[in-house]
Amino acid sequence: MFFVEVILPLALAKTFTYQVSESEFLFIKKGMRLAVPFGKSKIYTAIAVELHQNEPVLYQAKEIHQILDHEPIVTPIQIEHWFWMANYYMCSIGDVYKNAMPNALLLESETVVTAQLSTFVNEIELSDQEYLVYQALQQQSSLKIEDIIAILNKKNVFPIIHKMIDKNILVLQEEISESYKPKLVRYIRLHPQYNSQEGLTLLLELLKNATKQKEIVLHYFQLNAIEKKPISVKKLVESAKVTAATVKALVDKEVFEEYYVQQDRVTYSGDVASKELQLSASQQAAFDALQNQFSQKNVCLLHGVTASGKTEIYIKWIETFLEKGMQVLYLLPEIALTTQLVGRLRLHFGDKVAVFHSKYNNNERVEVWQQVLNNSEKAQIVIGARSALFLPFQQLGGIIIDEEHEQTFKQTDPAPRFHTRDAAIVLANFHKSKVLLGSATPSLETYYNAQTAKFGLVILNERFGYAKMPVIMLVDLKDNYFRKQMKGHFSGALIQEISATLSLGEQVILFQNRRGFSPVVECMTCGHIPQCPQCDVSLTYHKYKSQLRCHYCGFAIGKPTNCHSCSSIDLTTKGFGTEQIELELLSLFPSAKIGRMDQDTTRGKYGFEKIIDSFKNQEIDILVGTQMLAKGLDFDKVSLVGIMNADTMLYHPDFRAFERSFQMMTQVAGRAGRAEKQGKVIIQTYNPLHNTIQQVTRNDYEGMYKEQLYDRQIYKYPPYYRLIKITLKHRDFDKLKEGALWLYQVMSQSLDMPVLGPEEPAINRIRNEYIRTIMIKIPQNKPIGSTKKTIQKIVNSFEAVVQFRTIRVGVNVDFY
Repeated sequence: MFFVEVILPLALAKTFTYQVSESEFLFIKKGMRLAVPFGKSKIYTAIAVELHQNEPVLYQAKEIHQILDHEPIVTPIQIEHWFWMANYYMCSIGDVYKNAMPNALLLESETVVTAQLSTFVNEIELSDQEYLVYQALQQQSSLKIEDIIAILNKKNVFPIIHKMIDKNILVLQEEISESYKPKLVRYIRLHPQYNSQEGLTLLLELLKNATKQKEIVLHYFQLNAIEKKPISVKKLVESAKVTAATVKALVDKEVFEEYYVQQDRVTYSGDVASKELQLSASQQAAFDALQNQFSQKNVCLLHGVTASGKTEIYIKWIETFLEKGMQVLYLLPEIALTTQLVGRLRLHFGDKVAVFHSKYNNNERVEVWQQVLNNSEKAQIVIGARSALFLPFQQLGGIIIDEEHEQTFKQTDPAPRFHTRDAAIVLANFHKSKVLLGSATPSLETYYNAQTAKFGLVILNERFGYAKMPVIMLVDLKDNYFRKQMKGHFSGALIQEISATLSLGEQVILFQNRRGFSPVVECMTCGHIPQCPQCDVSLTYHKYKSQLRCHYCGFAIGKPTNCHSCSSIDLTTKGFGTEQIELELLSLFPSAKIGRMDQDTTRGKYGFEKIIDSFKNQEIDILVGTQMLAKGLDFDKVSLVGIMNADTMLYHPDFRAFERSFQMMTQVAGRAGRAEKQGKVIIQTYNPLHNTIQQVTRNDYEGMYKEQLYDRQIYKYPPYYRLIKITLKHRDFDKLKEGALWLYQVMSQSLDMPVLGPEEPAINRIRNEYIRTIMIKIPQNKPIGSTKKTIQKIVNSFEAVVQFRTIRVGVNVDFY
């Protein structure tokens, strides 16, 4: 008897055993995909992780359906990394596998129903809904479950389908469909019989009356002479300005032959800069110091102020790996940043750069996956966001994590809730490769690790080309409102500076970390504020679409004309978002071109590119945006940055609020004056004497680090304690309360460390589910592995209690 252990793409904590024949046993390798039956009639794409001859004790092993690959598409190191991730982040191995693979490689059976042809159906006996399904099947041969849901306009269609199967009207049929199709491009060439001199005379004789077709043939010869490469149908149609039908007529006449060539979807065409990259003296010193650190340490932090030219150092570092024929992974926190960076790297490395992130479609992702797996020339350097960490690297030399402090590197939902930086360091360890962390404002944990000599540290504290750090001005909003010097949300000083900047033909960035027009619409008569019916939040007003939206579940209603509670028409908006700033700017600076960059304007694959390009080409004078703007973007002409309200970040209920505010403000300020002219930053605040804001004006990272570290030690937070947050969700408030208390009591009895909770978070209901959280603080001297095992056991026993079975439990390790 021969068996294979597989991982299924389902939230199941263990692997499953399937039976295979001897020939299959000899053919299957670790990392191949297999189609396997699971449950009553479902088929899933599983991944083989082990071959053995031990029969399972608890269940009868089923046979596999088919083998989907000839060669493994997942490497042994990847599988090892997945198991580490499932173990460390306390989630199931199936979750990691599902998150790691491009969807196009994960086939799932799509249940299809077809009509039973041999049965006579008496239509009078059918119910209305059964009749609708039956009618639809007369029109087309098969229906998917989702089609039936659409036809009947109801979610649960299974009872109806089961009834129809019992009456022998329908049959179920499970089918697996491969969703990745290579992109084929249609080319044409002249039919061989016309390739000689006589052939051409014959051809012109043949086409003497068909002027249109004759023109196309002559066009084809022209293109052939100029380009000396195969000609695609698309190219011929465009240059000859004819329709594809005319070309088709020539194919039918056997003048042309069609043929297809498989082509990569993402290709790069452009010139590689020929000149060598020259580092400045301080960059060269930093680069040498890095190389020196890497001879002793595997992880090194490059702490360089904004605009100090960290990217050039990265490029130089990448070159050292490419010379050895190794791959490099370059991770970024935001998809918005890849746009600018890809351009810069391609100037140096040409088409050795591949990009991988979630705005790419399935097929493009599969192509990059295959290129990395085959160690192809086109994917020596991979740039991407979190998901690029899961690619099947063969010879990974180095990983760069740029802006390593960014919170977007942490995945919150769905599981695995991993932190990219930490997972990348472990991956590098498996590959025996190096990790370079870069940031102007490193996270406290990373800086602490560098200070305690766990990581190497290199400091670069002057801007590239001796550009000066920007001048930072504070504006006291309280005082300005009192003196009536405010126009909308703009202080007199900010308006004056914007006017001066625009008159010099320079650009402005304004930062407001909230999208929409305003977060609250309030009735002035009774004080009622429209709330989301499914979440515990007020609805945000979006003026462009004239609607109120919930930013948590997407619920939206049209803008009310009167109060829903007392019918008064006296409604007002409170607070402000990017839309409101944009509208105020239009009235203050009617001649300026204004752009907005937030989640609403950057939807779609090229959303970021469009805005960033038009800002770079100076088609936009003032760019308003959320935190997307704060990260690593490089614009030469920006000389003024305004932060509309610094206090919203400072008073966030989070132990990292001060650290995050410092990072955010320093990063936004760093967008100013990156070329020869010194930039200006204006920070509007109600509290100009706040310690953190003062530290930003002095660019005093060390001061902020020491102050925060002192607080963290007193209040038992990282880096002195590890945090695990357990989130419980349920629709029934009382049941959730009871369950959370049970779990908390068992935990505080079993664990010899601080367990806090169960508490209601600030937003305690999302999508009609109430939420409770429990926090566990693990001190440095306690073994983290055995503590997690205890927590996992308690969670498992909680899920086994009958009355709590419906409560959803999520475990988030290092949730910060």
